[in-house]
Amino acid sequence: MTELDGMEWHADPVIGRIVLNRPAHHNALGLATAGALARAIDEVLMMQPRVVVIEARGSIFCAGGDIREFEQAGDSLDQLIDDILNHLLPSYLKLALATCPIVTVVGGPVGGAGVGLALCGDFVLASDTMKLHTGYAALGLSPDVGASYFLARRIGTVRAQQWLMLSDPMDSTQCLAAGAVDQVHPTAQLNAIAQALVQRLAACAPASLTAMKQLSLERSTRSLQAYLSLEQQLLKACAKTADAREGIAAFVAKRKPLFGGH
Repeated sequence: MTELDGMEWHADPVIGRIVLNRPAHHNALGLATAGALARAIDEVLMMQPRVVVIEARGSIFCAGGDIREFEQAGDSLDQLIDDILNHLLPSYLKLALATCPIVTVVGGPVGGAGVGLALCGDFVLASDTMKLHTGYAALGLSPDVGASYFLARRIGTVRAQQWLMLSDPMDSTQCLAAGAVDQVHPTAQLNAIAQALVQRLAACAPASLTAMKQLSLERSTRSLQAYLSLEQQLLKACAKTADAREGIAAFVAKRKPLFGGH
């Protein structure tokens, strides 16, 4: 694991892992932490892993922006926020658009910028102690780091707007019912269940999952004709892989496929 300014990360060609490790400060994102997170994302994605995991140490996943730094900034708050986002957003966009599966493990409350980090996952697994508190309205601020985008993508535009405007804490049961998270598990079981999912995804054919992710990302930006053409192009590319031949052979032989990532 590489460690820097409240972040830990490691990647190999199979699994990339990013860990928020600033529990004494509720894993809040300040200027240094945002820079470390950006570096973590860049270096993990550079390894082109089959799956990326985002998790946090401590009882709170991420409280959002570092309010202590905000207070110290005084009249320069706008410049501080601009500096933080200029550090983080280019790398965060790479993460959000990554074509490998992303699993976020939300083992406790999440707020502010942490919402965008948690909900950009393709699979969002939460503990039963998880609460989502957007928090922006209480501070007189507006959303950042994709919080409004990914919240709306998961629960719908009007409901997301209401959650943001009222800023009421939503517990794990409410988040699951609304579709903000995909699964809720007891805290003691969450990590084991998440790792089992990660291993299952890592055992899949990478080209197949990459194509599925790309199709999901581009569905709303293409005409039907262009989308069907993209489907054809991606399927043809998958059909050329050794993994496709292995998958077909395994299906015929009624055995579990062993995908080598080729």
